[in-house]
Amino acid sequence: MDAMHAAVLGTVQGLTEVLPISSSAHLILIPKFLKWPESGLTFDVALHVGTFLAISLYFWRDIIELIGNFFSACRSGINTPAKRLPFYIIAATIPAAVAGKTLEGPIEEIFRKSPAIIASLLIFFGLLLAFADTTGAKRWRVDKITLKYAVIIGLFQCLALLPGVSRSGITITAALLLGFHRESAARFSFLISLPIVAGAAILKVGELLRTGIPAGEGLPLLIGITTSAFFGFLSVALLLKLVQRDSLYPFVWYRLVAGFGALALVFFGF
Repeated sequence: MDAMHAAVLGTVQGLTEVLPISSSAHLILIPKFLKWPESGLTFDVALHVGTFLAISLYFWRDIIELIGNFFSACRSGINTPAKRLPFYIIAATIPAAVAGKTLEGPIEEIFRKSPAIIASLLIFFGLLLAFADTTGAKRWRVDKITLKYAVIIGLFQCLALLPGVSRSGITITAALLLGFHRESAARFSFLISLPIVAGAAILKVGELLRTGIPAGEGLPLLIGITTSAFFGFLSVALLLKLVQRDSLYPFVWYRLVAGFGALALVFFGF
């Protein structure tokens, strides 16, 4: 992994992890089609840490409020929507955490080797996002989240283990299908991603500390963290502003173009 590859893939991670277009699909397909080497553990750490920093910096007020409400609920009871929200985020996180622990390895082994399947998932879940954005009632805000809805969204989040699905894409899709506004769907999607991204970052950092940073990978690591954090922050702001006034169809069209483009490259032997 050299500095140029790190900058490109860090930028791609920052943009695609946050937007509903699948970071895993891009980080698998782009190096594969460009004949770049595997990024390895060091760069995985950079991408996870950068993404976590981006979302944490954007939602730092929400995080402080959630922590305060969690401890307040523990002291005086879960008696308001604000005090229930931290527990709903935990409930939505548990299914994906369990699925990730048990299934991530086998799924990566199967799907990383098949660009055609990844491209097909980009297309299919792009169409599902379009369906949800078109038919969803869009009548509820975050304060209407219930335990049942949180668990349903969390179960949908398990599908994000499949490259091409998109963590933000599938959780926003689930929330829209349940009747939430686009902005509320996107905000809840980001909040429930924080524990998952943080957990992945901690595991990867622990692994890296055990093995050590290979010689010459310090600079790519720093570039990867910086670019993924910077572009991730911009992407969160972009998505939350976009969903306030526009549909999610720009991302649907992008997924269709990217998916069919990847299928064409596979068909022609790239």
